[in-house]
Amino acid sequence: MDDDVREQAEEAAEVNALFNALKHDSDAQVGAIMGPLMGENPEFREYGDQIAGVIAPVVERVNGMDAAEKRERLAELAPERVEELDAEDEEDDQILSDLPNAEEYDEVRMRLAPNPNGPWHLGSARMPAVIGTYKEMYDGWMLCRFDDTDPETKRPDLDAYDEILDAIDYLGFEPDEVIKASDRLDVYYDHARELIDLGGAYTCSCTGESFSELKNSGEPCPHREKDVETVREEFEAMVDGEYDSGEMVLRVKTDIEHKNPALRDFVAFRMIDTPHPREEAAEYRCWPMLDFQSGIDDHLTGITHIIRGIDLQDSAKRQAFVYDYFGWEYPEVVHWGHVQIDAYDVPMSTSTIIEKIEAGELTGWDDPRAPTIASLRRRGIRGEAIVDAMAELGTSSSNVDLAMSSIYSNNRDLVDEETDRAFFVREEGPGTEGAVAMPISGGPDAGEPLVHPNHEDRGRRHVPVGDEVVLEAGDVPEEGERVWLKGYGCVRAEDGGLVATGDDLDVVREGDVSVVHWAPAEGPRLRLRTMDGDVTGIAEPGVVDYDEDTLVQFERVGFARLDDLGSDPAVAYYAHP
Repeated sequence: MDDDVREQAEEAAEVNALFNALKHDSDAQVGAIMGPLMGENPEFREYGDQIAGVIAPVVERVNGMDAAEKRERLAELAPERVEELDAEDEEDDQILSDLPNAEEYDEVRMRLAPNPNGPWHLGSARMPAVIGTYKEMYDGWMLCRFDDTDPETKRPDLDAYDEILDAIDYLGFEPDEVIKASDRLDVYYDHARELIDLGGAYTCSCTGESFSELKNSGEPCPHREKDVETVREEFEAMVDGEYDSGEMVLRVKTDIEHKNPALRDFVAFRMIDTPHPREEAAEYRCWPMLDFQSGIDDHLTGITHIIRGIDLQDSAKRQAFVYDYFGWEYPEVVHWGHVQIDAYDVPMSTSTIIEKIEAGELTGWDDPRAPTIASLRRRGIRGEAIVDAMAELGTSSSNVDLAMSSIYSNNRDLVDEETDRAFFVREEGPGTEGAVAMPISGGPDAGEPLVHPNHEDRGRRHVPVGDEVVLEAGDVPEEGERVWLKGYGCVRAEDGGLVATGDDLDVVREGDVSVVHWAPAEGPRLRLRTMDGDVTGIAEPGVVDYDEDTLVQFERVGFARLDDLGSDPAVAYYAHP
């Protein structure tokens, strides 16, 4: 790293450290400012392994100021960040905008409508995050309805039902009721019969291609004027499974000359030969299309507000035809744009993730490289952090970008104060430069770093030195130069080893000596699973004494969830900086 880059990194770090300390009214942490620093300054990324060592002294200097000095210094360096702090203090606590006409209803009733064709990817979290938050805002009611009426193209995964409910619980919500659409076929059949009697539906045996030609030209299907009795008989034959797939459908009679061809006489029921995977539904062959099924259920369950993607605007218009036949009032609808996340190489697509798992490219839904809820959960990220980030996106009809840094920032706020610190020296893996083992002499037998820098009352860790310590390659001092081994003291590089100097902490405060982490060469080996691939190295011995599922912060590396401490190497999952 040249001097210009180092100077830029120090200046940017000081601004971020000042802002972080003032925002949270506590000491700034290197890990907490690394994410924003790298995100705002992409030119630093090639120096990723060196940046932490450069900014650590800056952070320590900032933490030595009182609040007034920090604010004065931030105003001098970046007055707009002080304005940002003041604006945040004045901000309303309500994240989401008001639901339309909510005051007109005795109770706000909303629904989640997942298709259980696999566990949830990260984008799926937006629906429970927003609807669950609205439920809390209005003291409302929330339904989870599994829209599982497509046993062929979006075939349900039997494990996904419980996995999705578990994900909702992880995000911090509990549905007031859970139903499966595949349990309700007779309900849909009864409403189809009523619709036929009202003259609102007809059976059609046109091929898809021939009907499409008629529809696009605004011409009626030749079956459109069948008498009700014939339609009823043919629909009962559909229910009894007497037709093959593609042989007969039931269509809702709309406006064959409607300006939008997609709304002209749409399909309500079709025949599917593939049995449903649920034993309770395997006998059925006549299945409702989603627009018919969900429209009926929304009314019967008293849904007052629907949130759906803007690409589903036609669904509301199709369902409105059905509602008009029955004399029902359509719920309020909010259409939102798609959420996009660009931090992953794997697309947010259930089918694509399944393909990559089956091909062995991912180890499972909780692989850290997978853009899934299960992955974030295994990495030690709390559901609340995801919910807050998703809710902050609001319900705009425009597509929105979710920065993973916002989830990480939220999670950091939740876990930082309670998370113990530990050392992990990276040897091999993406973004690492390797590690160097060096003999050490002249100092104490062990380092005694704080368990948590903000809580001296929680004590100190005992990290034995042994005959050799390991440092990350970028932290190894040149011959004759000094570094401060955190929790141990100042050492100088002499003859390929490290010799304690006896200097006190003033050499760090004065900016002459960098602070680095370390581990005894005989420490336990650990494999850290990250979004970029696995990183292996050596940890301080106390790491393997924790309970599995504990979150720790590897100093100058980031937060990680301890996953398997009985294996060799032990395994942890990287959460975030």
